[in-house]
Amino acid sequence: MTASTQTSLKLTCTTCGQINRIPATRAGDRPKCGSCGEVLVADKVLELDTAGHDKATRSDDLPLLVDYWAPWCGPCRMMAPEFAKAAKMLAPRARLAKLNTEDHPAVSQRAGIRGIPALILYHRGREIARLAGARPAAEIVAFVESHLRGRAV
Repeated sequence: MTASTQTSLKLTCTTCGQINRIPATRAGDRPKCGSCGEVLVADKVLELDTAGHDKATRSDDLPLLVDYWAPWCGPCRMMAPEFAKAAKMLAPRARLAKLNTEDHPAVSQRAGIRGIPALILYHRGREIARLAGARPAAEIVAFVESHLRGRAV
């Protein structure tokens, strides 16, 4: 089932944690959370906390690429603008988010993060692929697209 034939998508609001259903054909229309009004599918990087991370990686129908990073990490800081560019390029086909491993060490431990920056692509409750190290936007986009080719979004 593709996005054009799937009737709705389930998306977690990373602001309030509410799970929303939106028409699949409206993913590119900047749909908003029914609870808090925050934009669900934007061309920007979302910030995750533990609860938001766990809910979104388990529940979302739209692919989610999470950047596990820390403020003290030079390569992480260097990659941040590239990750933001990739978010613009991938919207509305995928959402990109960051999780600060300093603030949420239990999540990075559960995810098996051994080094940062680390990118993990999730889709419908499953880990699809990982990519280690700082990357330019074009490589991030190619990584996501290569793993989503042929998958129902």
